[in-house]
Amino acid sequence: MLVSPSGPTRPERVARGIELLTGWGLRPVLAPNAYARQGYLAGTDELRAADLNTAFADPEVRGVICTRGGYGAQRIVDTIDMAAVRRDPKVVAGFSDITALQFALWRGARLTGVHGPGAAWLDERTPLRSAESLHAALMTTEPVTVSAVAEEESFGVRVPGRATGPLLGGNLCLVVASLGTPDMPDLTGAVLLVEDVQEPPYKVDRMLTQLRRAGVLDGLAGVAVGQFTDCADGWSVGVADVLSERLGDLGVPVLGGLPIGHGPGQLTVPVGTEATLDTNTGTLKIAPAVH
Repeated sequence: MLVSPSGPTRPERVARGIELLTGWGLRPVLAPNAYARQGYLAGTDELRAADLNTAFADPEVRGVICTRGGYGAQRIVDTIDMAAVRRDPKVVAGFSDITALQFALWRGARLTGVHGPGAAWLDERTPLRSAESLHAALMTTEPVTVSAVAEEESFGVRVPGRATGPLLGGNLCLVVASLGTPDMPDLTGAVLLVEDVQEPPYKVDRMLTQLRRAGVLDGLAGVAVGQFTDCADGWSVGVADVLSERLGDLGVPVLGGLPIGHGPGQLTVPVGTEATLDTNTGTLKIAPAVH
């Protein structure tokens, strides 16, 4: 079922996503309010929450794919029927604002998810390799391996070592916005995934500093740094400099350059499952989210 828990979506992009999913042998069904709109939200909180709960309660629905991110998931996560989620676990795919939803499902039901493109598909940003990556994460039980790419701006962000732990996180803004809520996971022993878009370096600095001051990074096993897209602001300090400085003294392995996030060629990774980050091979290997 295709749902819109956050911002309003574009029907023409969802049509392309439906075409893609159908080609994989899936039967995508639009949630009743998937195209609703209320300002910057995909309909009222009640409608968006109802669509999610409909998907979680329907035994014929085996996966929930969010159309897009935007904003709004945090407004409805407290109304999710977690009993239904625990009773019939199903994979939830999305990224950006969907980090908030995946955090809530991890807290309430220990549900693993998939951090990857939504159903509002844009071929220019998510070409064939992106589609193949989403397909593998959704429809196979093989581990997912993502390699650092030299073309990514965060490629130079690296602290040598090897770390193993559950991969938790996603969009940096949403990780920070979860501080102080019941959904903020305990990151002790975890590999933290961070990525973001259109956040200037000083704001990335501020967010990482807040995480440090809150103490939530103290017990990390490692950090997987994804795409920081369109984050330049004209200062001489770039986002890679900030990431290196704010993450480099945590005493844990850090691997940048991973094509995970909002940039071109975005790849899909499970979240909530065991991951191994290895800076020697430049890889992040993650156990599957589906069984």
